[in-house]
Amino acid sequence: MKVAEAVGRALHAAGVGQVFGVVGSGNFHLTNAMVAAGSRFVAARHEGGAATMADAYARTSGTVAALSVHQGPGLTNAMTGIAEAAKSRTPLLVLAAEVTEPRSNFYVDQEALARSVGAVSARVTSAEDAVTEALDAVRRAVCERRTVLLNLPLGVQALDVPDVRAGESALAVVPPERAPVEPEFADVEALVRVLEKSRRPVFVAGRGARSPGARDALAALAEHHGALLATSAVARGLFHGDPWSLDVSGGFASPLAAELIQQADLIVGWGCALSMWTMRHGRLIGPDATVVQVDDDASALGAHREVHLGVTGDVELTARRALETHDANRQPQQGEQGQQGQRAQQRQQSRQGFRTADIGTAIAARLRWRDVPYEDTSTRERIDPRTLSIALDDILPAERVIGVDSGNFMGYPSMYLSVPDENGLCFTQAFQSIGLGLATAIGAALARPDRLPVAALGDGGAMMGAAEFDTVRRLGLPMVVVVYNDDAYGAEVHHFGPDGHPLETVEFPPTDIAAVARGYGFEAVTVRTRVDLKAVEDWLAGPRSAPLLVDAKVVADRGAWWLEEAFRGH
Repeated sequence: MKVAEAVGRALHAAGVGQVFGVVGSGNFHLTNAMVAAGSRFVAARHEGGAATMADAYARTSGTVAALSVHQGPGLTNAMTGIAEAAKSRTPLLVLAAEVTEPRSNFYVDQEALARSVGAVSARVTSAEDAVTEALDAVRRAVCERRTVLLNLPLGVQALDVPDVRAGESALAVVPPERAPVEPEFADVEALVRVLEKSRRPVFVAGRGARSPGARDALAALAEHHGALLATSAVARGLFHGDPWSLDVSGGFASPLAAELIQQADLIVGWGCALSMWTMRHGRLIGPDATVVQVDDDASALGAHREVHLGVTGDVELTARRALETHDANRQPQQGEQGQQGQRAQQRQQSRQGFRTADIGTAIAARLRWRDVPYEDTSTRERIDPRTLSIALDDILPAERVIGVDSGNFMGYPSMYLSVPDENGLCFTQAFQSIGLGLATAIGAALARPDRLPVAALGDGGAMMGAAEFDTVRRLGLPMVVVVYNDDAYGAEVHHFGPDGHPLETVEFPPTDIAAVARGYGFEAVTVRTRVDLKAVEDWLAGPRSAPLLVDAKVVADRGAWWLEEAFRGH
């Protein structure tokens, strides 16, 4: 058996069940070996799309996924998607064929490419060690939550493996997930003391809290201390339905959410970097607020801002240990039983924290962006993106999974379209590249086939990633693609336009994106007014046998609210 086949079989046995890529001569045998072993392969039309599909699939499914690419240009085509995955600490395995002769047309320093974007580089070096080295790469991707580039030199791939079964049996089983990190008892006690002193606590949960167990533990701890609940954008939906949820903290935060977070005397980031995006460059942190960060990676503590207390530990475990310590501290000591009633009343008052009747009423009435009054600037030719998004939120089924591209428009679908839980929005924005949104939605759709997939794109990103329209059609995905079409790179228009700079380089003639989609086999509709969305309702009521593209001609009179926040620290 050749190394390529042995590695492919071993990767599938290690749990790599989903592979995306573009196949060339260098990765042909490896990819086919994985398929023969039982892995599912999705052929993209461009390696960049394949990389983002794999990234989104891994994020949404909670499992490691693989990207398979040809040596040299196959890898370089995928680098933007790999950079996004690496910056997001997605457990992703990149399988790249490699030439080692510098005079080859395909030669590039692939190891240096990986390092340059924050990915980990590994290599298969011999027939004897091939299986071991491949599974070590999987183990590192899973246990360290890293994007790992596994280089597979062409010469090594073609060698005979001496004893495949012996090599496989000598390996420890690759764990399905990273082992939870137990927090130090002293750190938990310090966290509990800070919580007990607080009267206006806010919990901000991030990527490290995206699990039902972490959600339940945080909700229970927040209830004990009267804390309000918020998330970073990547964890949106984690507290969906909780009456004390502020939805997203940061540039996307609604006016009420921002106001309440600024009033907090304690902000605890749970698996959340508390970056400039999540904290609006620090403006959401009050001058006297205590800042705490909990993360299972010690290097993440204080990486973006100074914290008063850093706790290294798994989010769920830390929250549960804090709740246990809190309950233990509340047991009446000997001689205190006579004062138990009074103390119980005091404890009940302290638990109220930020959860007052007035705040509860305000959250219910005006927390959502759709509940914030606005002047509808729609015309007969163009629809206000807020009006469009609110209407779509009412029309589309609640069980949805949304992939969002980057650009001026992105706040509207990200915040006006509700999501059922933390797996309802796949937010590939760590690298802030446009053109990833459609591939993001494809990967998320394959991970959650039980939900309606929705891709929200700008016209720039839609045209940049248009090759993957074919992948949507070929896979038979019942996807709704919404293009917020302002015929421009809107972020640049609204950033440079007010200062009188020429905009010809970032504005384009009108494009009939609906016609482009029909060419790929989509159903399509052009939307200029609310009435035009009847076609979306009809599609939803029908067989959904072809994907639907909505070419929404949106008003472009001003920049989005979040863009103003972003450019203050750009």
